[in-house]
Amino acid sequence: MIYLDSSATTPIDPEVSKAMWPYLNEEYGNPSSKYYTLAENAKRAVEEARGHVASLLSCQPNEIIFTSCATESNNFVLKGVAHYYKNKGKHIITSKIEHKSILETCKFLESEGFEVTYLDVDQYGQVQLEALKDAIREDTILISIMWGNNEIGTLNNIEELAKYVKEHHPYIFFHTDATQVLGKIEVDLSKVPVDFLSLSAHKMYGPKGIGACFIRKRELGLRTKITPLLHGGSQEDGYRSGTLSVHNIVGLGKAAEVAKIHLEEHRAKLLELEEYLVSMLKQEFPDIKFNGHPEQKIPGVINFTIPGINNELIIRGLKDEFAISTGSACSINEPSYVLGAIGLNALEIKNSFRISLNKYLDKNKIDHFIQNLKKHVERLTI
Repeated sequence: MIYLDSSATTPIDPEVSKAMWPYLNEEYGNPSSKYYTLAENAKRAVEEARGHVASLLSCQPNEIIFTSCATESNNFVLKGVAHYYKNKGKHIITSKIEHKSILETCKFLESEGFEVTYLDVDQYGQVQLEALKDAIREDTILISIMWGNNEIGTLNNIEELAKYVKEHHPYIFFHTDATQVLGKIEVDLSKVPVDFLSLSAHKMYGPKGIGACFIRKRELGLRTKITPLLHGGSQEDGYRSGTLSVHNIVGLGKAAEVAKIHLEEHRAKLLELEEYLVSMLKQEFPDIKFNGHPEQKIPGVINFTIPGINNELIIRGLKDEFAISTGSACSINEPSYVLGAIGLNALEIKNSFRISLNKYLDKNKIDHFIQNLKKHVERLTI
């Protein structure tokens, strides 16, 4: 199987699985327990992992809260801010092309009486600063804009958007879902003044079932107060109750450490493979159209349309040897609302594909894919 769907998930890095193994076996202590060695070892492993995630984000370790995934982190931030600060305002701003875990959470909050403004994006899928400015109201309490889109790869200028909000509306919270960009571009939260950031391990060669949420400390080191999703013990500074999944946290920490060390190498490889793949696609399919921003994009994410070619038939024809997709794994049975938001019609959406690359691919595998894609397209056009 040649895996070309790395925006859905990534293969686990051998360094990650090796680091996790002891905590699935002999190191089974609960980090919340006290005094004995097994618990101390688990606590030490958790804090070391927290440090690696913080290093990747250029923030402080005590600003990292472990969750089960980015979907939980997104729910935690949106519901937590909305419920805690509802007496200050009930207006939230997001975009029309956010991940489903943002859009569905916003729907839920609307059912509770909150108002949500869904910003349009431009033809490339970017949120424009002027549109955000126009949407802000006196009762706005939270803005949530994704750093990079999972379907078309377009990057938003989160630094510009967040800086405007913090300079002109400092009491509005700013959240970004950075799940798709970590390990592929630099994310420096000492320069980008977001209040919250969501991430997931399995999008950067780590295990499934573990994520994290960055929560910026306020002035004088005071923690930002929001309502927890889970109530119980005092784990994670009271933000998230429940016994910590030590082996998964260790896996996330190792994935973050590897991502930090090899960031430029990984980014360069993805860009090289992307350039090669795009050139081959253009050569074999002259009428191809690429979706998303041509430059301000996540390395290795390519979304394209081949007119007249049904994407479902192609994907089914290739499924035994190649993994590609039409878009988000969380919207698999629905037409892409992301492509619709950037102006594609229903037929163009059915003719569109997403390929997302990973560090284990090479040009030979891409050649093999192109040959097979061409063969299946030719069968449909006879």
